[in-house]
Amino acid sequence: MVSLARKNLLNDIPRFLVAQAGIMFAVSLVTLQTGIFNGFTRSTGQLMYNSDADIWVSSDTLVQLETTLPIPLSYVLDARKIEGVKIAEPLIFSGALWRPLQGDITRARIIGFDLKGQLFTPINISEGSVDELKKPYTLIVDKTNQDSLSVKKIGDKIQVNSLPAQVVGFTQGNKSIVSNAFTFMSLETANTILTSGQTSSVSCQLPSKSKEFSCTNSYSAPSDLAAPIAPPPLPNKLVASDLITYVLIKVKPGQNIQKLKQKIEATLPNSRAYSREELLEKNETFWQKRTGVGFVLGLGAVVGVIVGIIIVGQILYSSVLDHLKEFGTLKAIGASDWTIYGVIIEQALWMAVFGYIPGMVLCYGVSYWAFATQGILILITPVSAIAVFGITVGMCVGSAIFAIQKVTRLDPAMVFKA
Repeated sequence: MVSLARKNLLNDIPRFLVAQAGIMFAVSLVTLQTGIFNGFTRSTGQLMYNSDADIWVSSDTLVQLETTLPIPLSYVLDARKIEGVKIAEPLIFSGALWRPLQGDITRARIIGFDLKGQLFTPINISEGSVDELKKPYTLIVDKTNQDSLSVKKIGDKIQVNSLPAQVVGFTQGNKSIVSNAFTFMSLETANTILTSGQTSSVSCQLPSKSKEFSCTNSYSAPSDLAAPIAPPPLPNKLVASDLITYVLIKVKPGQNIQKLKQKIEATLPNSRAYSREELLEKNETFWQKRTGVGFVLGLGAVVGVIVGIIIVGQILYSSVLDHLKEFGTLKAIGASDWTIYGVIIEQALWMAVFGYIPGMVLCYGVSYWAFATQGILILITPVSAIAVFGITVGMCVGSAIFAIQKVTRLDPAMVFKA
């Protein structure tokens, strides 16, 4: 009976290849849709994957990584005095206006970190090094953002907010789908850029005889972006009153993280301490449930599964119809229904395997290309790959059971009809 299942599949090679192409498409659709959803979820916390911190301390207003109020640098000094804290370092994470000498202006995410610290370092550096950031007004960007930032090579100069800066390195794939382009720089450079003269300002007042706000917007820009920019003063060292976004904390061995979090929150007013896992979960939950992005991508994954089931069902059902006479012959010579069902189900399993392998190879190829060229993470983990294989087998066997209904009602006498 094993040979009969294979013979049914390989009897007509062109038809078999077309059928397998359909299953491969279904596998690819399911894998890529779920991979995009998983990659999107992971990329929302991309900033955290650059850090080895056990605890992240933020303002108690935090909604997600990019939506929180700043806290003073003095929190770092206070955190270092708390028993159980091994290392405490500041991190700046804020938005700024990116003004290339040639190209369109855009928004970028400023990430300022302690170059002498141990808890934060840009990952996947492909060109340049962190040591280059010791020079004032230098930064590292991701290669996949070169076009959007109008950056071509190391040494390119741009203006960030109202100050000039120079690109000294590139990372590869260090990008969040939901965020503006990451730009890594020293803590001092980031603080100086963010506190420099604003490129725009908005002032509002409430007239005494009106219930509506009256606002004026002023924007000052250089008359010629390509004109040489005067060298700015050297960045100043941060003082306790300067504002940062996060305090990164490394816990001493043997400490209870939950209890240490309570100490931190009691010591630092209006703060909230999160373990790495808690902050990742909070951030991912925000993007999945509080925005339409997670819903749309999740819906796409569900639709991919449904479409896959329909495609496989059509293919397998057509295959059974094409071999009705052969199944009728088996029933006419006394083969039991279970024997015939076994042939059909085994045929479905072979189709699942033959469609899954090339489909998964294609998906890994697409995933590698998307990450290398666009910085978009299509996350295909061993767990998700196994899950897709299970879905594929389920689709094929489920479709086989549906097709079996046709054979169940088959009259063996049809074999003897002209």
